[in-house]
Amino acid sequence: MENYHQLLRDILERGHKKSDRTGVGTQSLFGYQLRFDLNAGFPLVTTKRVHFKSIVHELLWFIQGDTNIQYLKDHRVNIWNEWATEQGDLGPVYGKQWRAWQTGAGIVDQLAQLIGQIKTNPNSRRHILSSWNVADLPDETLSPQGNAQQGKMALAPCHTLFQFYVADGKLSCQLYQRSADVFLGVPFNIASYALLTHMIAQITGYEVGDFVHTFGDVHIYLNHIDQVNTQLDREHRALPTIQLNSRITNIDDFTHNDIELTGYNPHDSIKAPIAI
Repeated sequence: MENYHQLLRDILERGHKKSDRTGVGTQSLFGYQLRFDLNAGFPLVTTKRVHFKSIVHELLWFIQGDTNIQYLKDHRVNIWNEWATEQGDLGPVYGKQWRAWQTGAGIVDQLAQLIGQIKTNPNSRRHILSSWNVADLPDETLSPQGNAQQGKMALAPCHTLFQFYVADGKLSCQLYQRSADVFLGVPFNIASYALLTHMIAQITGYEVGDFVHTFGDVHIYLNHIDQVNTQLDREHRALPTIQLNSRITNIDDFTHNDIELTGYNPHDSIKAPIAI
């Protein structure tokens, strides 16, 4: 995960001070890419503890097509709470776009189509899923809750589009993330899409290849600078490994009990405020 640390250093050393939607302010760069060989270990940051169960439950929540936080709350995952209505609704965020994209001709299950294409036409260059549905983007003059009540996304998707690629019996994934909170959010995003790649590789009959993480605006919030410096002073430890229940052959059948992380021995967690 040294490349993740290098991203942090590059933002600190070369980043531009910018205002932002939250009012906190950031140090920011535009355009960056990280690459992880998924055969070299599971890319979960070790220089601070990352709550892996939250990553698993959020990803399963996306896969289920869910857009209400009740499932997350039931599993003590609170990462979406600040943006939800009193009823727990977030509007048509990731799960809706992944599993039930609304078109004039009906509903499109992008994830099912993607998996079917990988199985039947692995050399296609169209193994793409997009969450950037212009019709559902939030009105920036409204609060997240106000947007959800109007049937819009509470938040515009940060991880907007991903593509899969098959070569030499391996499945690789590239994510485009338009906006990235590098201290709090990016370790979650890396692990989430690495896990998704493992899951889809298993059900389509491939080994895993690379996870490529391509960014637009990468930023460190100004109230995270001290925490970032603390993390950069720590030494990396060996990466953990991931094991999936080999009997699972359908993406909808995975539960948290089918995903096992072993050998994770990180440094202590580093607390930081989330920008809302």
